[in-house]
Amino acid sequence: MTPSHKELSAAEAKEDWGVIRHFLPKGWEEQAHFLGALTRARGVEGAEELLRILLIHLASGCSLAETAVRAKRAGLGEISAVALFKRLKSAESWLRWLAEQTRGISRVPVFAHGRCLRVVDATSVSEPGSTGTDWKLHYAANLGDLQCDFFELTDVANGGETFRRVPVRAKDIMLGDRIYATPPGVAHVVDSGGDVIVRLNRQTLPLFDSKREHIDVLHLLRRIKRGRSYEWKVRVQHPKGGWINGRLIAIKLSAEAGRLARRRLARRANRRQQPVSKGSLQAAQYLIIWTSLADVFDAATILEIYRLRWQIELVFKRMKSIMGLGHLPKADPNSSRAWLHGKLFVALLVERMIDAAKSFSPWGYPLEVSP
Repeated sequence: MTPSHKELSAAEAKEDWGVIRHFLPKGWEEQAHFLGALTRARGVEGAEELLRILLIHLASGCSLAETAVRAKRAGLGEISAVALFKRLKSAESWLRWLAEQTRGISRVPVFAHGRCLRVVDATSVSEPGSTGTDWKLHYAANLGDLQCDFFELTDVANGGETFRRVPVRAKDIMLGDRIYATPPGVAHVVDSGGDVIVRLNRQTLPLFDSKREHIDVLHLLRRIKRGRSYEWKVRVQHPKGGWINGRLIAIKLSAEAGRLARRRLARRANRRQQPVSKGSLQAAQYLIIWTSLADVFDAATILEIYRLRWQIELVFKRMKSIMGLGHLPKADPNSSRAWLHGKLFVALLVERMIDAAKSFSPWGYPLEVSP
């Protein structure tokens, strides 16, 4: 007898789950009990069934009610939408652990000199009807393979963006936008044995010369002509005393890129109902980078490395458009955190599966080795 469409779909789902299991971290079932996701087995037999049910909701975007119906049809358990909501809240720690264990740990250098290149940024996630940001996802990715190697979820009150959130290892090169250009953040990286490449914020990262005199960056920019990069030896004052040596690198934007930059600046100022200063309009015509890297990396290489920072913007775009991370459908703080960590787990799991498909084999998942 030819199997029905429903039976065939169930069989395919079982096969797909077998593939997904290859990518789950060791001990994931035991952690479900240890971290409180399975304090009771009412309606759900075990960790495998619970995770598959949660993935229907998190990965497929089904409502809680639809998820409950699909779970029953798939033989995963009989659970109401209300009970599933409670299960999701209880699974917050487990989902966070799954996401943390699934994030990439590869340290592939992009350029020479054996350095690991990492980019740091944050994105906002808002609840329905919110008038402002509710949650911030702080995220670091290894640019060697675009795998996440750190993340942290915070609320607005504790959501400041800084390098100090991220564990830094010796020889790491940390990339960040203007908001990361502060003496405490730079000091955190350098004191840990790493280096930074940041877009200069003239207000938050004051620069000094060898005589401890403050440097007027706008005065330096007046000398720049379009078509080549310029650099100067400058220093940043360490918050605990002393100095951090570095280099200021600048290049003038094309005429069109400069117009677009000034237009973005004007729109931002209009939203904030603040005037745009002449200095800001002048600085908007340039890309200005500060780095603690030594001369072994020339200015052109520094600029090329910084250009790769946009890769993290693409990561956030994929998360928000494909995984539905941009709009938070949970109003309760506990369920919101659980949902966000679950979405992160799904996104990171997809990243690992895609990476395996490219790296391991044509069939897209590692084979188990027979004893």
